[in-house]
Amino acid sequence: MVAAAVILNPKRRIVGLDDSKALLPERRGVLSERIREHALAWAVAEIDASRIDAWNIYQASRQAMTAALQQLSMVPDYLLIDAMELDVMIEQKSLIKGDAKSISIAAASIVAKTYRDARMEEWDTVYPQYGLARHKGYATADHLEALRQHGPSPLHRHSFAPVRQAGSWSAGAIQIELLPDTALPHEDPN
Repeated sequence: MVAAAVILNPKRRIVGLDDSKALLPERRGVLSERIREHALAWAVAEIDASRIDAWNIYQASRQAMTAALQQLSMVPDYLLIDAMELDVMIEQKSLIKGDAKSISIAAASIVAKTYRDARMEEWDTVYPQYGLARHKGYATADHLEALRQHGPSPLHRHSFAPVRQAGSWSAGAIQIELLPDTALPHEDPN
């Protein structure tokens, strides 16, 4: 699971910020670089699969967002959060489909998605049989077929139905799971 927090610089407008899912990968990459260059602060946090399995996807999303917030180099005055509230002492507003309504949430979504996609490419070198660089961990037909053929890797979380159906887990495996975008309270596509 990956979440990002971004404090945009009001003096450095970044043209083209939009819902990360609406942008082509190349455009997301350019925008992510601009965001990281020009934002007042930004941070990324990951939550591993064992914690997602223990808590549930919604609580893990909240934990990832809180962790990203805590890693910022400055404390924001106000939070705009995509589809949830956090247990922090900062005034906040939850926006449903926030990445389409707020450039700040869109910026965080872009940073999180590009970070996650890069992690999937890194993990593809460790687990090439799953094609993670190609489908970025989404439950595509190719990914589901790889799960059927090879069983789950340590990256997969067994609380996700297709993974449960694909095979058993080896005891003691380190599990790391990365979600698209800033984690929303819905079942992830991994």
